[in-house]
Parts: sequence; C-alpha cells; structure tokens
Amino acid sequence: MKVETHNHPTAIAPFAGAATGSGGEIRDEGAVGRGSKPKVGLTGFTVSNLNLPNAPQVWEKEYGKPERIVSALDIMLEGPIGGAAFNNEFGRPNICGYFRTYENLVASVNGEEVRGYHKPIMIAGGMGNIKTEHVDKPEFSAGTKLVVLGGPAMLIGLGGSAASSVASGSSDADLDFASVQRHNPEMERRCQEVIDRCWAMGDNNPIAFIHDVGAGGLSNAFPELAKDGGCGASFDLRNIPNDEIGMSPLEIWCNESQERYVIAVTDADLPRFEQICQRERCLYAVVGEAKEEQHLTVNDAVFDNSPVDLPMDVLFGKAPKMHRSYEEQTVTHKAFDTASIDVNEALTRVLSLPTVASKQFLITIGDRSVTGMVARDQMVGPWQVPVADVAVTTSSYDVYAGEAMAMGERTPLALLDAPAAGRMAVAEALMNITAAPIRDMSDIKLSANWMAAAGYGSEDQALYETCKAIGMELCPELGIAIPVGKDSMSMRTVWQDGDEQKAVTAPLSLVITAFSPVTDVRKVLTPQIKLGHGDSKLVLVDLAKGKARTGGSCLAQTYNELGDTAPDLDNVQQFKAVFNALQNCLQDELLLAYHDRSDGGLITTLVEMAFAGHCGFDVDLLDLAGDDVAALFNEELGAVIQVDDAQWSAVEAVFAAAGVADVLQVLGAPTAEQQLVVKRNASVLINETRAKLQQLWANTSYQIQVLRDNPECAEQEFAHIADDGQKGINPTVSFDLNDDVAAQFADADVRPKVAILREQGVNGQNEMAAAFDRAGFTAIDVHMSDLIAARIDLADFVGLAVCGGFSYGDVLGAGEGWAKSILFNPNAKAMFKTFFEREDTFSLGVCNGCQMMSNLKEIIPGSDAWPRFVQNKSERFEARFSLVEIQPSPSVLFA
Repeated sequence: MKVETHNHPTAIAPFAGAATGSGGEIRDEGAVGRGSKPKVGLTGFTVSNLNLPNAPQVWEKEYGKPERIVSALDIMLEGPIGGAAFNNEFGRPNICGYFRTYENLVASVNGEEVRGYHKPIMIAGGMGNIKTEHVDKPEFSAGTKLVVLGGPAMLIGLGGSAASSVASGSSDADLDFASVQRHNPEMERRCQEVIDRCWAMGDNNPIAFIHDVGAGGLSNAFPELAKDGGCGASFDLRNIPNDEIGMSPLEIWCNESQERYVIAVTDADLPRFEQICQRERCLYAVVGEAKEEQHLTVNDAVFDNSPVDLPMDVLFGKAPKMHRSYEEQTVTHKAFDTASIDVNEALTRVLSLPTVASKQFLITIGDRSVTGMVARDQMVGPWQVPVADVAVTTSSYDVYAGEAMAMGERTPLALLDAPAAGRMAVAEALMNITAAPIRDMSDIKLSANWMAAAGYGSEDQALYETCKAIGMELCPELGIAIPVGKDSMSMRTVWQDGDEQKAVTAPLSLVITAFSPVTDVRKVLTPQIKLGHGDSKLVLVDLAKGKARTGGSCLAQTYNELGDTAPDLDNVQQFKAVFNALQNCLQDELLLAYHDRSDGGLITTLVEMAFAGHCGFDVDLLDLAGDDVAALFNEELGAVIQVDDAQWSAVEAVFAAAGVADVLQVLGAPTAEQQLVVKRNASVLINETRAKLQQLWANTSYQIQVLRDNPECAEQEFAHIADDGQKGINPTVSFDLNDDVAAQFADADVRPKVAILREQGVNGQNEMAAAFDRAGFTAIDVHMSDLIAARIDLADFVGLAVCGGFSYGDVLGAGEGWAKSILFNPNAKAMFKTFFEREDTFSLGVCNGCQMMSNLKEIIPGSDAWPRFVQNKSERFEARFSLVEIQPSPSVLFA
C-alpha cells in the first residue's frame, strides 16, 4: 500500500511490521467490503481490489503474494474496530495508548535476520480504584454457594495456552483457531452492573469472594476460588450455563469463554444476589458448594461419574520452577551516519512513519467521554489534534483530584542494548506522566508488559539483563514499584511462502504503563502552544546534556538502518531532580505547554506542539550537540516547555534549586504566523507551513480512513487541516457555569424526582444521574426490568432521562428494539403514555435513549415531526466534539 509520495521502503510499506500487525492463517480469499474500498475481512483480502494505482504489483513487489499470513494492513483496517467496539459497548473510554511499526534486516547472533512485528502486541486495560474493605479476601465457610456469573460456556479458547507457547505460524492451523477468543462486552457490562450493585451495599455486600475467569476457564477459576477461601469444593458440571451442548466434559470445564466471574455467596445472601442478577438480566448459576474437606470433585449427571476427583494439595502442589540459562553473546553493529542526510528529506520520512504520524484513525472510533470523568484524552485543544502525553480522569463528579495514566516503550533499542531499551521505556512513561500534577514520584506505580521470543538466539540474555536493570536497579533507585504486569514469550512468527520458509522475530519488547494519583486535574499540561499570553519562550529540557545518540531511532528506521549506540537514562539522580523541578513548575503554574521528546526526536516534539496550537515557531538549534540531523532527530530523554517571558526567571530558579539548571536551553519562540522555521546560527534548515507538515503527519491516518471508512468524509477532514483560518472549537457560554440554577426554583429540601432509565448494555447512567443531581433533582436508578415487573411506576416521577451507551450491544436500531419492548407490552405502554400526557413532566433521551424515544412517537403528544435515526454518513461510530448553537426553543431544557 503506497501512502506517501516519496520513495523509500519503510514509507511505501508503513504497516509492514505494525505492532498490532499480522498473525493467523488465511483459509481462503473470501472478502467483505463496500463500494470501491478494498475488500477486507478477518480471513484475508483480495489485493486487486485496493483502490490504488498498480496496487497488486506494488504489494507483490514488496511482500509477495499473501498466501498464508494475514497482512498487517488487513489487521490495522479491521482490528481497531473490534477493540473500539468492545470499549464502547462495555463503557470504558480508551484515552491512552501507543503504536509502533518496525521491520528491518539487522545483525544478530544468528547473522542477518528480519526483526520486527508480524506477531502483534495489543495491550488493553486501565486503572480502577478499590475501597479499603475490599482489599482483603477473607476465607469463607463450608456450605457457601459457588456461582458462575456471566455468559454461557462456548467452544472457545481451548488452544489458548498451547498455541501461545509456540511461534505463530509453526503450530497446527486447528490449534491456532482453537485459541481464538470471542467477546461479548454487553454481557460483561451486565456482570459489572451486578458487581457494582453488590459492592455499593457496603457491609451488606452479598459477594463473599470473587475471581475472574481467564486462562483455563472454570477449571482454573473455581478451584482457585475454593483454595483462596480455605475450602475444598464439589461442583455439578451440568449446572454450568452452556450454549454448545455437544461439548465434552473436558470442554465444558476448561473452555475459556469470556465475560465470566466465579463468586462465593453465602446461603443467607443468595436470594439478594439472585434478585440483583435478575434485575440486571445477567446470567448466573449455582455450580458448586464449598466443602470442609480439602478435596475437589466435579460431578457429571449425564455420564453419572466424576471426571475430576482429587485432593486440593495435588492440584495446587508446588510445581517445579522453570529454569533458563544462556551463554553471553555480543553483536557488533555498524554506525548510522547522519552527516550527509538532507534535513527536509529526513523530516518527510519521519513524519510519515506510522510510529510518529497521527494516530487519529485509532482514536475517533472509540468513545472517550463515557463515565463523565475524563479530564484529558488524546485529542488536544480547539483543533482536536491527537498529541496528548497523558490520560487523566477525575476520581468522582465533585472533586478536582484524579488519576493519570501514561505509557512508554522503546522496543527497537533492544536490538542494540536491551537494558537501555528497558530504562528508556520506564523513563518515557515517567516523562509522559509528568504533564499531570503528582504529589511525589513514589506515588507512581508501573505495570510492566514483557514480550520476547524466549529460547531463540540471544533473547533469553536480553530478557534477563533487562529484568535485572529495571526490577533490581532502576526502579528501586527511583523509589517506584512495579506491582503488576504480564508477558508473552512467543514473539516469533514463521510461515511458508511457496518453497521458502520465512520468519520475523520481534525485539525484546517492554511496554511500561505508569499510574498515579493527580492532585488537581485543572493543572494538567498539554502540548498545545498557547498564544495570547504575551511573549513566551520554547525551552528544551535536555536530560542527555549534549548527547545525540541516534541508534534505534525512527530516523534510522526510515533509512533501513539501526545504528550502533542507543540513547539511555545515564543519570538517575539527575532524572529525579528534573522530574521534581518540572512538577514544582507545574504546581506553581509557571508553564504554558509541555511535550516530551521521544519518537521522532526534537523536531517532532516542536511540530506537534505547533499543530495543536495552530501556530508557528522560530527556533535556533544554536549549540545543540551533533550535526543538524542528529540534533533534530535523536530520541534522547527530554521535553520542550513553553514559558511566559514573565515567568522565565522563576522557572530558572526552580531548576537551579534542584541542581539541574544546565538542562535548560532556550530554542526560540512561538509565532502567530503559521510558519515553522528551524535555524542553526542563522542558517535556515527548515521553513515550512504548519498546514503542509500537518497534512504530511496526518496522511497515514487519512489513507487508512479512506480505505476503512467513507472516503468522502476522510477527504473533507484531511482538507480541513490546510485551512489556516478555521477557529476550532471555542464555545461561548451565555451563563455562569458556577451558578446554582436550582436554587431559584425549589426549596433545597424538595428535590423533584427524575427516573434515570436504562436498559441492558446501557453505560451512561452514572454521568446522567450526576448531571441531574447537580441541577437540583433527586436522581433514581430505574432499569427497564423494574418497570416491566411493576416494581417502579413512572407516576412517581416528574422527569424521565433515557440514558445512552450501547444498549443491546449497540446493534443498528438498538433503540428501536428498546422502544418495542415498551410498545409491545400493554402495561409498560400505558405507563409511558400516561407519563408523556401529563402536563407536569419532561423527558430527555441521549444516544440510544434518544433513538428509543424517537420510536415512541405514537404515544408522545406533539412528536409528529420528530426524525427517524438512520446510519450516519461515515458508517462508523464517531467520537468527536462538536460546536453547536442553542437556538430559541420551547424545550424546558433549553429555557
């Protein structure tokens, strides 16, 4: 797929080694698609349908015919849609991430070989919070019921452990497919609602113990539940909800069907727990019972036997530890000479590289506002440019305290110096999270995700040396803990291409996620250069103190080079001092903007800040180390800050007090003219418009959107970047947001009741309730099952707020299905009709709730002109902010 106009291998095939790249087997070339878009499906694609000149020839010249391994392009067109859909339907915003593409021929202990990402890395997760009373899981007594909550058993994931322990492509195809998981986020949403209802009861929580179901399915989760509870257990296999009755006992017990939990509930609490499950329409079953005897039995009523019958100490006896050994080996790499490279050619290549380029195609397909507590997502400023360093959420709806999350990784460096790659991953995560106000570095906790081709070449040596460098040296010196992580030890892909066997081996890949409490979310800095504050400076915070090592950089990658020397965290105490100085400046509000230096180097940091600020800059490299190219594109540790001239002396004083004044170097100043100028002692190196460079940077994302979404929409958005005059999103609010609007209408002791109505799958009810509470109402949670069962009557309310957020799994027309559950139920229809006909009520529908109400027109007076909702033009979920004008309206909500 050619997405750039210039001609170099990594730009012609930017997704050749996507970190979310290819894996799996093409069974056929069946394809799905629309119009002139490429026919892309999960089983493969037909390259002749790529809507590009000479596409088959370009593709086959670069990669050969796609016979067995699904392409990285295919994965990047389809994979993110599935990931975003899960987040959207479950109701958790994806507001942080990373994206790495790499594939290169490099020297190794095995000679020259292809290193990169054919086998994908995907990290999904986030932060949560827990009450003190839920930290410890106390043992439970014999007779406690053992329950499975969530979806039914299916023939899923039975090859998971076996398939993940071998190089992708080298195992049997049936084993690969047996390891595939399916997802049901709406069922997980229902499980979550049950769990939330239970823990909200405080001391009356009916859940005595809970365990998630993951690898090994119930065969692992239920025995662990019993063991952690200090008991044995007896289970009835056929009590497990099952959607595939042909499964063998082994398959029923061991399948890894997702969205399930195992829970211990006492006899006394079981009726309350069952009522909650029924209200939430969440599948559950009592499968077993805790026993005093330390023995595990699984009984099968169909075959009248016990397929599992053994003592607990046999099952949980101490297994022998795995031991690995290696012989220390070294590899000599050739230097990467940057002296003869043209600066502007290098800039074109680096801004086009997917690792550096805009990730917007991954972001706007996901809901980033659900929960109502997102204070900072990826999209920055009035022009919504995806350059944020950190994700930030508030802790609740009425405080400014919150939590921050940021990521760091420098995987190509591991091909040169694996411990340096690990240290740089930790340092990058910390430099990113520095944009949020944090009380102390020790408050930060890290999650370490390790990926390696264990047992291959010198990868065991790299893994050991990096674990030692991070876990035993760097993090203890920083005073930071790594309490959690994950690993995958099979990062090698092999396949047969005709008579030739091919292979791609990933570098040792350590991905660090940093989490921390935030003191005040209003003080979080972004990369957006801010004008209108008087004269200001752009200042480099250079932790490398003059070094300009380009090994493993994005620049080297675009020239098919690796280099011989990797950047590193050379001075831990200096790093801590710089971190503290930046935090002091942030807390005292001395800085206007902040952006760390990482992928793409200093020039990428600067241009992204200008993109976000819709402005220009005039900077001079002055005495920066290295030749022009090395100075601009090295990826040493550092950051660029924008400082008001009036605050500059105060910033200098903070860094001087920390003993690190020598890391500051003034580069130049931002300008209102949208011209990006870089000089070296008055010799102009770069002089380009903001629009031109931003379109170059956005082009890769644009090309993906053209192939995946509606091309017309993608083209309009891409053209919009070039408009220097567009003002972005700058809302004018005609009232004071801090006014207590409820005070003039009602006595504080008499708060009108509003029903916060939801259906299965809905996830927007908490923020809806918070909004009505702020406006002076008493918000009451009402599930459709409450109305159908006549536990609650709308006659008791003056307001009805129908919530949104992916009801019924967000199938097209989900709101219409919700409406029909009312219209086809005589009692429910009469209740809603009476409510709408009253003179003292109001209604609000949002998202799927709005779609639902539009389908109740026949029972809502005055709704004859209401529209009908159809699929949007882009045919994708669009998560974007809009600027709208509120016109005069008879609606009480707009009065």
